[in-house]
Amino acid sequence: MTEIRDPQALAREAADTIARLTGVEHHGIALTLGSGWGRAADVIGETVAVVPADEVPGFHASGVPGHSGTLRSIRLASGEHALVIGARTHFYEGRGVRAVVHGVRTAAAAGAGVMILSNGAGGIDPAFRAGEPVLISDHLNLTAASPVEGANFVDLTDLYSSRLRELAHQAEPSLQQGVYAQLPGPHYETPAEIQYLRVIGAQIVGMSTALEAIAARQAGLEVLGLSLITNPAAGLGEDPLSHEEVLAEGRAAEPRLAELLSRIVARL
Repeated sequence: MTEIRDPQALAREAADTIARLTGVEHHGIALTLGSGWGRAADVIGETVAVVPADEVPGFHASGVPGHSGTLRSIRLASGEHALVIGARTHFYEGRGVRAVVHGVRTAAAAGAGVMILSNGAGGIDPAFRAGEPVLISDHLNLTAASPVEGANFVDLTDLYSSRLRELAHQAEPSLQQGVYAQLPGPHYETPAEIQYLRVIGAQIVGMSTALEAIAARQAGLEVLGLSLITNPAAGLGEDPLSHEEVLAEGRAAEPRLAELLSRIVARL
């Protein structure tokens, strides 16, 4: 396993490179777009520049099908610029926690005050149907890891900003909320593990987001989390779980999610 050295300095170097390659000095909002959410980058504003992720220090070409592998600068209607991160590093890729949260730290170094984290995830709560977006109200970090190093004690009480969730509800009053559990992956959970997660309070389960959210809070960012329910979790549906199912559900939901996220971003 390789770990990135000096993560804060690397984030500043990445932010400087993004500013040089895009011609945009300051990005006030950042979005990491997971499975199903990618089309939002086409509708939230005017694309100023698209940069291959592997041209920016600390980033890598995406190792997961369904992720663009680019960084995109977008001018919003407000005149503010948003940085769209389409090159998420997952914990299971073995690059270390610093690599997983490098995008968030780069967003902070680029000037972002708001971080939107989205993903495709399994539904544990039967109230959440496949194809439905759900706001993340809180999380269970079950990776046995943390991006916070040393004696730095970070308050996570309002990690998924109640203010931002209220703005999202104003954009779409029908949005439900749920507690998200991040597991390491890349294997899916067993039915017994899903029953355990349900007992301890998880309503959504996936393999990203929680570690990034913690790093975002440590960096002073306000966090909004959104999950697309791509399938019932293990043992709760009739079909075996597969990444192809996740991608297919994401493609079907993309137009609706893009429109939703556009309305949310317009309120920030």
